[in-house]
Amino acid sequence: MHYPWVAAALALHSVWASAPSGPWDAFNYAPKSKTVWPAAIHRVEGTVDGATNLVDNEGPATLAGNGSWLTLDYGVEVGGLISITFISPAPSASLALSFTESPLFISPLTSDDSSYPAPNMSYDGVLRVPAPLPSGWWTQPASALRGGFRYLTLVSTSSTPLTISNVSCAISFMPHVDDLRDYAGYFYAQDSSGYEDPDFLTKVWYAGAYTVQTNTVPLDTGREVPFVSSPGWANNATLGVAGPIIVDGAKRDRAVWPGDMGIAVPTQFVSTYDLLPTRNALSTMFAALDPLTGALPESGPPLSQTVSDTYHAWTLIGTYNYYMYSGDTAWLQNVWANYTKAVGFLEGKVDSTGLMNVTGLRDWARLGGGGHNAEGNALFYKVLTNSASLASYADAPALSSAWSANATALKSAFNAAFWDPQQGMYRDNTSTTLCPQDANSMAILFNLTTSAEQAGSVSKGLERNWNALGAVAPELPDTISPFIGGLELQAHFESGNDARAMDLLHREWGYMLATNLSVQSTLLEGFTANGSLSYRGYNYDPSYTSHAHGWSSGPTSALTFYVLGLTITAPQGRTWSVAPHPSGLPRAEGGFSTGLGWFGVKWWEGEGGFTVEVDVPEGTQGVVRLPYAVEGGKVCVNGVEAHVVEGVVNVVGGKSTVVLQR
Repeated sequence: MHYPWVAAALALHSVWASAPSGPWDAFNYAPKSKTVWPAAIHRVEGTVDGATNLVDNEGPATLAGNGSWLTLDYGVEVGGLISITFISPAPSASLALSFTESPLFISPLTSDDSSYPAPNMSYDGVLRVPAPLPSGWWTQPASALRGGFRYLTLVSTSSTPLTISNVSCAISFMPHVDDLRDYAGYFYAQDSSGYEDPDFLTKVWYAGAYTVQTNTVPLDTGREVPFVSSPGWANNATLGVAGPIIVDGAKRDRAVWPGDMGIAVPTQFVSTYDLLPTRNALSTMFAALDPLTGALPESGPPLSQTVSDTYHAWTLIGTYNYYMYSGDTAWLQNVWANYTKAVGFLEGKVDSTGLMNVTGLRDWARLGGGGHNAEGNALFYKVLTNSASLASYADAPALSSAWSANATALKSAFNAAFWDPQQGMYRDNTSTTLCPQDANSMAILFNLTTSAEQAGSVSKGLERNWNALGAVAPELPDTISPFIGGLELQAHFESGNDARAMDLLHREWGYMLATNLSVQSTLLEGFTANGSLSYRGYNYDPSYTSHAHGWSSGPTSALTFYVLGLTITAPQGRTWSVAPHPSGLPRAEGGFSTGLGWFGVKWWEGEGGFTVEVDVPEGTQGVVRLPYAVEGGKVCVNGVEAHVVEGVVNVVGGKSTVVLQR
């Protein structure tokens, strides 16, 4: 089938501006080539002669025979097809390959599980290359693609010695991009406030960016459903209407999940500006809309799960994000009829309480959803406020007014139903005292709180759920969810509690990036309160947990939007805002690109005051919101004293230097 928008949408790739080069490039985890070789030998068992020759393709190695194996370490999360050169193999020689993201699951007998979670962690098994082996080049079958791994184990499965070389991986993700390191944005800050690693903030920004890159995949590389019989796996299912397409995880599930995109797409915006995969994912969801009810699916094909009011809402939120980032009016017009029908689907669930009655119960794995639920209604509120804005861009003023009025009414009903003054937080529903992480974070982030004091109370209350490794979700006990944690992180910044935000960032993402249980380059789907990989249980199969999940990349956009302070307030950045949150840092710099060009910010503390340098496209306009009170000082823009209202200075496009002199 031909999709006429695909060619035009290719222009959405980051062709406008590459980020400037600098010391931050050293922290970019993306490979320099789309073909990669092992970076190290992790383990050798039995007799393997010349094992280190396989590092960086230095030469051949020989596995002595049955029971000899070695584990190659690619250094970072990778994904793609393995190729090996077999050097004059004997007719009886044979080989097996096993794959894993975590070193915990290195085994000559099985890979980490990607098809289905098995209690004995052996569902996937190994990829066998049976005798007789070809002499020369061999490439893994396309259907046996492993989308995410760091460690590859090669196992001799016969008594005959086998000599091999050139064990390479052809990267499969971001198939439309040649240079994976050519980002359209960057972030750089050195933290000298007492944390052990002064470069951690820069590292975690790039880890999030790289995670989303690994989740950007070719159209026909989804996990097959029904799942293949054990042992085995298959990644040759079609994922939507067009590719490339953004999915939830590199290893699994490898399907479109709109909730995940709520975090992953802002990451994509500030780092690569590679929005074509997002457009294709959203088009896939709208193509599956139920024409009778207006219901959207929870996930894309081949999973195609349904009956989720919250993920229905996330698709609509993703539509707003995509349009704001891209300014793609033609696409918005194309989906507008389905979009309005989908908003109507949620509006039809509002009952006499003024709240939406959540009946589509599937969600991000939380417990206790349904009914007059705070999380579902928070998402619905965000849908209404976004939709009012979108309608103004779509030349639908009556709809804009109606949705805005509905949002106002919902905010009032939300606070009346869910606010618990004794706990200083929002409760999960009208029949419980549990105060969930998701709804409380969303309440701040989506502006459901009614005052700064209320937002501050919620921020303080969320901290009660923390342990040394991050925020434990009350609505999913014993679990740390970086998806919801990313929303909480932004909520602390949004409420002005920067120190609390930085504390959570270092606890939760510091653990993920440093733990030797993971890949130390991309970000975990989730983990337990004690740091184990048994996220969500998954049939007691910790090997099934993904180590490259875009929904965990919240710090990447948070560092840009809050610490750097750079956001757009109209499509593509026709208007913009710079509101730095210094957060104890002496300086920070970074920026991103849109179709209008480069948006860059640098700020620093100095003896004379606080300086912000802004470099944005001509013809745009914005504001600089100073992080400190102006009383007793003055503000100059390009050396000329400026008019300041409540710490806000109006600035036009181009290059400007704003100085708060104290």
